[in-house]
Amino acid sequence: MKSSTTTSVATSIRALCLAVVLLPLTACTLKVAAPEKPITINLNVKIEHEVRVKVEKDLENLFEAEDDLF
Repeated sequence: MKSSTTTSVATSIRALCLAVVLLPLTACTLKVAAPEKPITINLNVKIEHEVRVKVEKDLENLFEAEDDLF
């Protein structure tokens, strides 16, 4: 038979373990908020690059077709 002291010690240990496990969970807070300034994505560089590549290819084709141009 268990004595009442052993039972109360076991209960106290369980309560302490439970408190140790649950205590860190109460300190965590998650905060989700929208940014103050809007997010902007600048795509002008890519568009400029595509235009430049297309113009360069067109110029190369023109120079190859017109050898006596210069």
